[in-house]
Amino acid sequence: MTEPTPASLADRVREGDVRFHELEEHADADTAAAARRRLVGETADADVDALGEYAFDAADAHGSNIENMVGAVQVPMGVAGPVAVDGGALSGERYLPMATTEGALVASINRGCSVVNDAGGATARVTKSGMTRAPVFRVADVAEAEALVSWVRDNEATLREAAESTTSHGELLDVTPYVVGNNVFLRFRYDTKDAMGMNMVTIATREACDAIEAETDASLVALSGNLCSDKKPAAINAVEGRGRSVSADVEIPREVVEERLHTTPESVAEINTRKNLVGSAKAGGLGFNAHVANAVAAMFLATGQDEAQVVEGANAITTAETTPDGDLYLSVSLASLEVGTVGGGTKLPTQAAGLDVLGVRGGGDPAGSNGDALAEAIAVGALAGELSLLAALGSRHLSSAHADLGR
Repeated sequence: MTEPTPASLADRVREGDVRFHELEEHADADTAAAARRRLVGETADADVDALGEYAFDAADAHGSNIENMVGAVQVPMGVAGPVAVDGGALSGERYLPMATTEGALVASINRGCSVVNDAGGATARVTKSGMTRAPVFRVADVAEAEALVSWVRDNEATLREAAESTTSHGELLDVTPYVVGNNVFLRFRYDTKDAMGMNMVTIATREACDAIEAETDASLVALSGNLCSDKKPAAINAVEGRGRSVSADVEIPREVVEERLHTTPESVAEINTRKNLVGSAKAGGLGFNAHVANAVAAMFLATGQDEAQVVEGANAITTAETTPDGDLYLSVSLASLEVGTVGGGTKLPTQAAGLDVLGVRGGGDPAGSNGDALAEAIAVGALAGELSLLAALGSRHLSSAHADLGR
């Protein structure tokens, strides 16, 4: 039998013999992607040949990372640093891998890393960990809602057994109930070790919900009731955390601030208060920072994280103050950083290389330590970015830097 070609496969789609999304059932994944490029380019009257340049095995990506694959988008990747990190899970000097198309971003964070090094390095710690999934149940009334809440509190061991029967790695940490009339939301929180864990906790929570429906009068309406809260701005993540809550800080001598950043500790602290704290409050923001999303997004893309979760990852507060000795203390606290070093996009070769740059690819020893280390690295990148931008505003160099590098 003749092996299908992109042209012959595309012809079969045009003739209605093969469906567009079923091409991998009739050819290898690379041929299927090439056939789709022909069809898409023809329909859109666009040159899509560049999408066919990629370094990963299309068969590995199909199904687990992408559907209807036509190729790949290449994003330039750079590094900032190396920067010295004193972390709970990450120690020593590390380059920070960053993928972005925004000129001046890596240069800015690199400058921040250099100044952090002059100050002796940054400290970082993960302070809380737990991936959440929050189903919503329908009950008859508030009396039945209270009965469900009581049952959950009395039977957490039953829920733990059911949830953990689906995974060899995840552990159910707790279940927090929330009642709104005849709606009961149960926020399940799990330790997912080195995995980001969304699929893991979804499957585990489904099993726990079956136990609830079998033992109570409640009816499951949706496995996700948005109190999780995934890929949406949410105050509950800012307060309670989701994924990993991680903080990083540094104390920078006055002379370093003045000589390297051309501003003063007082100026940086005032800008942070008036811009990041007061300005964000007036805007009704959830993130009280200058541009934490930049570092989070760039490092997410470079290390194979779920890019949509930058929404929660940018849920951060930056603080700045002058110490009694006249130096600058700067910190950034990311409340809900959802990262993993196994699963998802982390197994693709270029993303795996980004994790290798940090030395955190795969499962850690002990379990969860690589995920913690990645979170600490991202927090330090965010800290360096905050320092550099606040200083640029203090020295009034922001627009000139973008004029030189960002156009």
